[in-house]
Amino acid sequence: MSIEMWVVLGIVALVVLWAIATYNRMIVLRNRIENAWSQVDVQLRRRYDLIPNLVETVKGYAAHERQTFEEVTKARQAGIDARTVEDQAQAETLITQALRRLFAVAENYPQLRASENFMQLQEELAGTESKIAYARQFYNDTVLGYHNLIQSFPARLVASMGGFQKRDYFEIEEEAARGPVQVQF
Repeated sequence: MSIEMWVVLGIVALVVLWAIATYNRMIVLRNRIENAWSQVDVQLRRRYDLIPNLVETVKGYAAHERQTFEEVTKARQAGIDARTVEDQAQAETLITQALRRLFAVAENYPQLRASENFMQLQEELAGTESKIAYARQFYNDTVLGYHNLIQSFPARLVASMGGFQKRDYFEIEEEAARGPVQVQF
C-alpha cells in the first residue's frame, strides 16, 4: 500500500474514533440529565410530603381559610401528576404561589407561628426549598452542557445521526422566581 493510502486510512480512523468518542460523550451527558432530573424529582417529592402536614397544622388554627387549603392541595396534586419538565415547572409555580398564600394566612395567627410543629415544618420546608433550587440549577447546567455539545459543529452531525434531541430547562414563571417561599415570620 502506498503512503497516501495509509494517510487516508489514518484520517478515516481518526474521524471514526472522534465520532465514537463524541457519541459516547453525548450518551454520558444524556444520562447525567436523567440523573439530575431524578434528583430534582426526589426533592419535589419531599416537598409534596411536607405540604399536607403543613396544611393540617395551619388548618387547626385557621379552619375558615378553606379556599387557601384547597389551592395548596390542588397545586400539590398538579405537581405529583406532572409528567414533563414543562408541566412540572408550571405546577411548581402554582405550588410556590399557593404556599405564599398559606404562609400569609399563618401570619395572622401568633399561636400558630409559635407552635413547635409549625416551626419545625417551616424549617424542613426551607431546607427542602434550598435543595430544590440546587437540584434545579444542577439539572439546568447539565442540560446546557448537553445543548452546547449537540448544537456545536461538527458534533451536531453525530447528534443528528444518533437522534439526540434538545431537552427542556426546568424554569419557573418569572413572578414565582422572584424569591423563595417565605417561611420565616
